[in-house]
Amino acid sequence: MRKRMSKAAAVWLMAAMALSACGADAGQGKTVLLENPVGAEADTESGAGEMAEGVAKTENGVSETVSGEDTEYAAEYEDVTDTIPLTILDDNYRTYYEVFVYSFCDSDGDGIGDLQGLISKLDYINDGDDNTDSDLGCNGIWLMPVNPSPTYHKYDVMDYYGIDEQYGTLEDFKELIDECDKRGIKVIMDLVLNHSSSQNPWFEEAYTYLQELGDAEPNTEECPYLEYYHFSKEQSGGCYAVEGTDWYYEAQFWSEMPDLNLDCEALKEEIADITQFWLDMGVGGFRLDAVKEFYSGAPQANIAFLTWLNDTVKGQKEDAYLVGEAWLPMTDYAPYYGSGIDSLFDFAFADKDGIISKVMNGAPASRYGSTAAELTEMYGAYNENYIDAPFYTNHDMGRSAGYYAGDNSPYQTKMAGAMNLFMSGSAFVYYGEELGMKGSGKDENKRAPMYWSMNADAEGMCDGPADMDAVKMKFESLEEQAADDASVYNYYKKAIKIRNQNPEIARGSVECLAESSAGGYRIEEGNADSVCVLKKSYEGSELLLVFVTGAELVKIDLSGIMLNGASVAEDTEIRAMLTTGREQISYEGGTVDMPGYSILILK
Repeated sequence: MRKRMSKAAAVWLMAAMALSACGADAGQGKTVLLENPVGAEADTESGAGEMAEGVAKTENGVSETVSGEDTEYAAEYEDVTDTIPLTILDDNYRTYYEVFVYSFCDSDGDGIGDLQGLISKLDYINDGDDNTDSDLGCNGIWLMPVNPSPTYHKYDVMDYYGIDEQYGTLEDFKELIDECDKRGIKVIMDLVLNHSSSQNPWFEEAYTYLQELGDAEPNTEECPYLEYYHFSKEQSGGCYAVEGTDWYYEAQFWSEMPDLNLDCEALKEEIADITQFWLDMGVGGFRLDAVKEFYSGAPQANIAFLTWLNDTVKGQKEDAYLVGEAWLPMTDYAPYYGSGIDSLFDFAFADKDGIISKVMNGAPASRYGSTAAELTEMYGAYNENYIDAPFYTNHDMGRSAGYYAGDNSPYQTKMAGAMNLFMSGSAFVYYGEELGMKGSGKDENKRAPMYWSMNADAEGMCDGPADMDAVKMKFESLEEQAADDASVYNYYKKAIKIRNQNPEIARGSVECLAESSAGGYRIEEGNADSVCVLKKSYEGSELLLVFVTGAELVKIDLSGIMLNGASVAEDTEIRAMLTTGREQISYEGGTVDMPGYSILILK
C-alpha cells in the first residue's frame, strides 16, 4: 500500500512499548537479575563504564547483559516500511558485514570460529529471499584474513594461496563463495600486502640464505626472495637483526611482520598471481590493509602502488571492488582516490571521536550533513567514480555501545547505527554492532565472540581470543533481541531494510539544507542544533532525510522544501519513519513533530 500525503492528510504512527525483564535457566549460563547500577559512565579505551539499567549476569562471570529498555513493542499501526518493496541493485554500492571468522561461529566445538560456522549463519546475514524478513539484509561480506597465519588475528600471512587450518580448507572456502552467490552476497577478502609473516617461506628462505652467506655478497639469482623484503646492513627505525649476521630487515609493525618490498617486480608479479587466484575462486574484490604504510611517510609512492594494484585487479575482473584502509584525516586520505581505487574507509565519521559519535553526544547535527555534502567535491576531485565507504566501528576500535551512557544511551546506540547506514556509498557494519555488543581496551576485547546466546556453551558460540578480558555486554544476545521488536537488532534490521528499499540512500549525491524562511525548513519548536536535513539525488529521483539527534521533540516546518518538483507540503510519499523509543512521529501539511532520536524519510 503506497502512502501519500497532501496538505489535508496526516499520518500518525504509534508504537506502544512495555518494559519487561527476562531470566532463563540455560544450564551453566543461568541468568540472574541484579540491582540497577547507578552513576553510569561511557566507555573509555580502558573498557570502564556500564549503563544505568537492569543487568543480567551469567554465573561464570563472563558477561553482564542489560535487557532491552523496551522489550515489548505492540505495533498498533501498519509500518510503512512493510509496504515498500526492496530495490536491490547488483553493483558495488552494497551493505557489507565485517566478519572475524575466529570469533563468529564455531561448527566443530573447538571454540574457534570457522568457515563452516560462517556458512551455517549466512541466512542470518542474508537468506537470498526478498520476501522474508528474518535476515539482516546485508549483501556483502568483508572477511578479515583467512590465510594461514601463526596469530589469532591472521594479519601476518604465511601462505597467500591457502586457508588457515583453524578455519577450514580451500574446499570450505569455495563452498562459502557458492553459498554467498546463491544469496546475492559479494565476498571481499582482506589482502595484507604491507608485510607478511616471518614464518612465510619467502622470508624464511631469504633469512636463512643471509645466515649462511658468510662474508660473500648476496646474489638474488641464488635467492630471489631477498628482493621481496627490505634487507640492509644499515639499522634504522623499525629494523631488526638477522641473527648471527650484520644484516637487518625492516618490520615497522612488529618483528614478526617483515615489510614487503613493493618495488620488487617479481613480488608484484606474485601479487598479481595471488589476486587472480582468489578472483578465480569467486571473490568479488579485496579490502586492502594499511595502504598508507606501503611506503611509510610517502603518500605519493603509496598512491602509485595503489594505481598499479587497481589497474591489475580491474584488468583481471572489471567489476572487482577494492576498498583501502588509510587511517588518516579526511584531507589526507582523499588524495588516495587518485589511484582509481573504488573506495577508502571514511575514518572521519567513525570511532568514539568521529563525527557520528560527536553528533550523538551533543555536537550540532548539521556537522554530519555538511561534511557528508562536502565529500562529493573532496573525493570527486581525485576520482569522479569514487564510492565512499562509511563505517562506524571495526576490529581496531572500541565497540560503539560503549560510546554512550545514561538513560538515552540505548537510543543513541541505535540511531548512530542508522546514521552510518544512511550515508552514501558502501556502508560497513562490524559483526555484533547490530546487537549492541561491547568491547574496548586491548584489541582482543574488540574481537569478542559473536553474541548468539547468553549461554557461553550454546551451539556455535566461540571462546574468543585467548588474551581477551571478560567482556561485559550491555544488551541481551540475539536469542532475546530477535523476539524483541524494540531491540537494537531489530532497529538495525529496519534501517538496513530502508537502505535496501531506497537506492538514493547509497547512491545519491548529498545536499545539506539550511534552516531558512524561503526554500528551506523552519524550526517551530525545539533545539535547532539537533536537526539535520539532507536531500539525496539519484537518477532524477530525490529523497529527503530528516534527522533529530537530540533527546527532545522538535517541530519542523518542511513546507518550503521542493522535492521531486513539488512542495513537500503538497505531494509527498513517506518512505520511512524510524524511531528509537516509545514516541511517535506525526506529519501533516508539511509540518512534522519528531521525537528525540528519530528519522523521517520523504520522497
